[in-house]
Amino acid sequence: MQVRVTVSGGKITAADAVQAPKGGQSDQITANAVPRLNQAAVAAGTADIDAVSGATYTSAGYKQSLQSALDQAGG
Repeated sequence: MQVRVTVSGGKITAADAVQAPKGGQSDQITANAVPRLNQAAVAAGTADIDAVSGATYTSAGYKQSLQSALDQAGG
């Protein structure tokens, strides 16, 4: 999982999973979870977001990558 964030004025203005798990059931889980995770990241403004039900591993990977992206952005 790789998440790209846009930070403006110290706030997350956009979050986007640019690389996500692929293959089999992962495609459907990722397709459902990623938009919700992107929205949650912008709303929360941090990597402290709730996991999406049924997408535990996707959510965990997203949160870890989000925190890394925020660290790199200085947030």
